[in-house]
Amino acid sequence: MIETLLPPGWAKPRGFANGILARGTSFLLTGGQIGWDKQCRFPSARLTDQVRLALQNIVQILAEGGARPEHIVRLNWYITDKREYLSEAHGIGAVYREVMGNHYPTMTMVQVVALVEDAAKVEIEATAVIPDDVKSAARI
Repeated sequence: MIETLLPPGWAKPRGFANGILARGTSFLLTGGQIGWDKQCRFPSARLTDQVRLALQNIVQILAEGGARPEHIVRLNWYITDKREYLSEAHGIGAVYREVMGNHYPTMTMVQVVALVEDAAKVEIEATAVIPDDVKSAARI
């Protein structure tokens, strides 16, 4: 069970949550996922395309652990160029909804000087809490 928290009088955020209360006994954490394919190749240098692949990689890891995007409680984004992000924000939002649906967990985005992979423009970490009633998550 995941509940979005919004203190009284606060404006509703767009595209993220200020807080999430999650109940469950299984946690799934991903390492930072970047915009490359299964063969560790970057099919595109475009930020929006790399965001799509990074999110798709996260969804595949979630599925492997018996989780779905709606179980994500936190995303940490690391981007190499804030201006590029802002110029592609509309397309990135569309890609996010395409891959993740209308679930908006808590998020942090930080601009960094560089990522370990020179061609990477974004790296995203996910934390998911899998509700107790999701039986397929019982892998441990």
